[in-house]
Amino acid sequence: MSIYDIKVKKSDGQEYELNEYKGKPMLIVNTATKCGLSGQFDGLEKIYNEYKEEGLVVLGFPSNQFKQELGNAEEAEQACRMSYGVTFPMHEMTKLNGKEAHPLFQHLTSNSKGILSKNIKWNFTKFLVDKNGNIIKRYAPTDSPESIKSDIAKVVAE
Repeated sequence: MSIYDIKVKKSDGQEYELNEYKGKPMLIVNTATKCGLSGQFDGLEKIYNEYKEEGLVVLGFPSNQFKQELGNAEEAEQACRMSYGVTFPMHEMTKLNGKEAHPLFQHLTSNSKGILSKNIKWNFTKFLVDKNGNIIKRYAPTDSPESIKSDIAKVVAE
């Protein structure tokens, strides 16, 4: 199975396949607006604005798996847009781990290495995917968007 075969839903419930981004690098992030790391929205938005003309897509997937998100996807998206000026695509509330994990996060975690376990440990785990749908690297929640900028620049330039 390719990442491009996976269907996701935007915060408004509109479903689409990730093949919409075929040929574009993606930075996929599980988010939470009430998390202590939510300041990363600013860095994610800066990276998105810096590289979107070159094809980069940042995809935010709010999750309440760690009990730090608002009630639903639309509230989470509104908070991201109002508080952090986020313009990149936000999606439905997403399960990250366990039997009910969304197929996207099952794919991402089974095809990348986490420290000690494949499970996502916290909000703002980031996955960099190249233009061919290959997972290049998984980043820890504490890795700031600015700290991974050189990797993003390489993937965008390929």
